[in-house]
Amino acid sequence: MGRAGGGPRGIAARAGGWSAQHRWAAVGIWVLFVLLAMVAGSAAGRVELSESDQLSGETTQAARIAEEAGIDEPVGESVLMQARDGSVKATDPAFRKAVDEVMKAVEDTGEVSAVTSPYDSKSISRDGFSALVQFDVRGDPETAHERIEPVLDAVAGVQEKHKELRIEQIGGASMGKTFEEAFGKDFQRAEYSAVPVALGILLIAFGALVAALLPVLLAITAIMATMGLMGLASHLMPMGDSANSVMLLVGLAVGVDYCLFYLRREREERAAGRDGRTAILIAAATSGRAIVVSGVTVCVAMAGMLFTGIGEFESMGLASLIVVAVAMAGSVTVLPALLSLLGERVEKGRIPFLNRIKRGKNGGNGESRVWTRVLGGVLKRPLVSLLVATGALVAIALPAVGMKTQNFTLDQEFGDSLPIVATYDRLNEAFPGGADPAEVVVKADDINAAPVQQAIADFRERAVSSGASQGPVEVVKHDAENLAFVYVPLVGGSDQGKAEKSLTVLRDEVRPATLGKVDGLEAPITGQVAGSKDFNDQMAGAVAPVFAFVVVFAFGLMLLSFRSLTIAVTSIVLNLLSVGAAYGILTAVFQHGWGASLIGAEGVGAIISWLPLFLFVILFGLSMDYHVFVVSRIREAKLQGRGTREAITHGVVTTAGVVTSAAVIMVAVFAIFGTLSMQSMKQMGIGLAAAVLIDATVIRGVLLPAVMALLGERNWYFPKWLNWLPDLSHEEPAPPVAGRAPHRDDDGHREPVRV
Repeated sequence: MGRAGGGPRGIAARAGGWSAQHRWAAVGIWVLFVLLAMVAGSAAGRVELSESDQLSGETTQAARIAEEAGIDEPVGESVLMQARDGSVKATDPAFRKAVDEVMKAVEDTGEVSAVTSPYDSKSISRDGFSALVQFDVRGDPETAHERIEPVLDAVAGVQEKHKELRIEQIGGASMGKTFEEAFGKDFQRAEYSAVPVALGILLIAFGALVAALLPVLLAITAIMATMGLMGLASHLMPMGDSANSVMLLVGLAVGVDYCLFYLRREREERAAGRDGRTAILIAAATSGRAIVVSGVTVCVAMAGMLFTGIGEFESMGLASLIVVAVAMAGSVTVLPALLSLLGERVEKGRIPFLNRIKRGKNGGNGESRVWTRVLGGVLKRPLVSLLVATGALVAIALPAVGMKTQNFTLDQEFGDSLPIVATYDRLNEAFPGGADPAEVVVKADDINAAPVQQAIADFRERAVSSGASQGPVEVVKHDAENLAFVYVPLVGGSDQGKAEKSLTVLRDEVRPATLGKVDGLEAPITGQVAGSKDFNDQMAGAVAPVFAFVVVFAFGLMLLSFRSLTIAVTSIVLNLLSVGAAYGILTAVFQHGWGASLIGAEGVGAIISWLPLFLFVILFGLSMDYHVFVVSRIREAKLQGRGTREAITHGVVTTAGVVTSAAVIMVAVFAIFGTLSMQSMKQMGIGLAAAVLIDATVIRGVLLPAVMALLGERNWYFPKWLNWLPDLSHEEPAPPVAGRAPHRDDDGHREPVRV
């Protein structure tokens, strides 16, 4: 593994050699790094993503105005009161009595303020059978859901006395409490079960407890260190709640994968008769290098999220980038040290039954008999294999042409699994848009000036007369801050498309004709519908630059790492095929409903708006793990003097076991998230699991070898005019096992190496 006059080449090889020689120092440095990262992150604290950091545009402008004024809008709650059989109207004495009892019950809890009668706020439905009692929750809006239970109990008590009426509470706090109880444990169970699932699969893959624990240990320590580093990084870029979940998923996936690649190669070299140090050095220069190339490519892909301009995406991208970099560093430093320390003890805790199965399947040579047979058929008819596999993936991807994306309404996200969803629907039916009103934040030099007050009054009147709202339009003034909040229920209610049309009328017609005529007045319009529209618009604008950034940089890294224009191009095309197939599966299942009943996804009818870009970035990065690992092994075999097809066969079948194990772990972990009740999380889990499965089987087992077999020596084409580019292909071929016959080309002649 060395070269005359020096040691091994490449960062991974040098790091592995140093760590194996200074093993206690390497382990100590890693442990110290993890501890320091955790302590520093805890001491620095974490800056959470605020509403004004989420998006650009009007929603951010509105949040910024409120934050600068020091106004924390209280969480609003409503009690929907309706006659069950339509026999009692809101103006009837019995109904009025029930309203009075609700108002008194919620006031007596001491947890609410600004309790408003529907008779004062004109919050009575057009048919006269429904009314809204409205109030605010006292205290910090962020913790309102933790303090809302006494109010819910009070409302339930009134409901018990008035069976003839339907009395239901809904609002930000009550919905937050319901969702946290229903899905918080759901998420925790999914996250906690991911590690045992990965460990179980690794036990089957290695057949030894110690060997199975190493990848999990590396992934967990990388995640722990990243949690601390995220705290530090949040002072530069605030972190959103989703960043933790995405970081855990990505960290577990790449941490286990990288360690799996390295450990499997080291064991393979030991089985070939090499001593422990040589085996580690070979693994460092081959699998270690593949890990570095893959890790840098994944980091580049994750960095694509930083170009969206969306705070939640940027924090997810940064958290994912950090955990991949940490896992990559750990794989090429502390892992060789641990393998050197453990030596043969890495085989401790053997499971005899599993080892007998493995020996039977692999024949003791580390090659997969199943994939050997599959590959034999592929290489015998590469053109047919290419056409069939490509045709199948294109057919799977075709439904994605009509993909419809949107932010989910409450009933789309949760279906009818929660009673509060039915309340949400009833509220929107009785008071269109009342559940999610548009909010106009009016800022003026003097909010009480006559022109400003007249403009607000005109806005309220035109919002209804224009057809954008059926009212009532409410105004809450903050005289000291010279602000006013105008709440406008949008016609369309839970129908996102119709509600967005109403929003457009407010923004483009009503506002310019009223508030827009007052000089120096700001009036951005925000709210759930506005936030969804602004998010979708910004997401649509981010797609092209993010796709271009990820594809161009991934192409460049592959070009520099393999010194082959052909490998770089085919890598990008094959990865895009797997992403396209994942899009097609998502669209077919969740939008068109094909097989949706099998996974509890009936009636969704769309793809959550953030998922396509998120899937592209994550999948493009993770699929490079397999691609780099397999192609590196093929190139290594080529450097040793094997013929092209022999090198393809050797590279694919010797990596099939580790790629299969890694893919099964990822599919299992992602599939856990596919079992959650939230449709957005279900879509993410199913999309990721399907794409990884396709990538590890059809792409790496059929398309890649078929394409490389057809291209032959052109696989290694590198134009002379590109020789000025830096050479990052630093790996050296592993020395052949003693006694191995010289390798021949496909016609049986000894073949020179041209890589």
